[in-house]
Amino acid sequence: MHEALIGLLERRAPVGRETWRSFWDQLGDGELDRAQALALLASLTTGLPGHETLRALLDSLAERRPAEEAGRWAGTVNVVGTGGGPRTFNISTASAFVAAAAGVRVVKTGSRAYTSSLGSVDLLERLGVRLTSSYDQTAETLDRYGIAFAGPFVYPVQLTRLARTIAPTSMKPFGRFLNALGPFLADLPVTAQITGVSAIAPLAELRALATTVTGRTLWLTTNDRGADELLGFADNTIHTNDGRELRFPAGQLVRGDGGFEDLQPVTDPASAPAHFLSVLDGTAGDVATRTVCLNAAALSVASGHTPDWTKALAVTEEAVRSGAARDLAERIRAAAPRTTRTGTGTATHG
Repeated sequence: MHEALIGLLERRAPVGRETWRSFWDQLGDGELDRAQALALLASLTTGLPGHETLRALLDSLAERRPAEEAGRWAGTVNVVGTGGGPRTFNISTASAFVAAAAGVRVVKTGSRAYTSSLGSVDLLERLGVRLTSSYDQTAETLDRYGIAFAGPFVYPVQLTRLARTIAPTSMKPFGRFLNALGPFLADLPVTAQITGVSAIAPLAELRALATTVTGRTLWLTTNDRGADELLGFADNTIHTNDGRELRFPAGQLVRGDGGFEDLQPVTDPASAPAHFLSVLDGTAGDVATRTVCLNAAALSVASGHTPDWTKALAVTEEAVRSGAARDLAERIRAAAPRTTRTGTGTATHG
């Protein structure tokens, strides 16, 4: 049994970077069997270790990737959540479009559904919005639209190797770990990042880990209703990586009426694109509009685009009312190649 796995199981001392390096080396060389890979994922999913072990794990993965130029995407904010909590439509994805339509440069990272029926990647696929496949393509998409949806290339290849090692078992049973740590695994040269933390995520461990993040602003958003988004009808707290806590009681930033019944996802995934577009143009209800604009305003403030919350809210609300947010989504959809079924598989059309 590898020392990294022993350390996780015994939890007597932090697992250091050298131990993690050895683990990834052996994984890449095919020296770790399926049982050990499954045991590692099961241990991390059952309970995250302390932040020293997590920091060493993240550093051991980061050092294996080509370094991206710091500040390359100046003024850009990444938005990604931990998932879990009450079921809602894809609020963070909608807020990304709205913020971008208001002039904020946004990169959205995410995954397929682990703890929900439709993750951000699943929704984008149904919308016909393509994920980017490289840093250069992401930068080009940002310059063209002000928004980009980064594909799996931003995550360590070691996760793919773990997935292949445990096959035919899927990664879905380990979604709690992947969702919790995923926001720290994506490697993006952004100015700021907002990560929504739901009630099922290990907030204490993530807050400790966030304080070790340098080179960008990092906000962890929480509320007393357990969702991984800011909510007008909840008491919200933003935990920053410089140790501050920004508190916004229910009704302070936007009206506090409504509830989760106003933010429900559609039951039929095939109807999700139409519903999502109705959110962007403000016809999905006042509570949905206020919620998306509140989270879009947070992206604007965190990135430094519009430091004042009141002004940020006004600008994001105008992006919805004017139709700019929906128009942005429609333009990106129209530019994507169409994929159709053929007798031998799929074909992509420019």
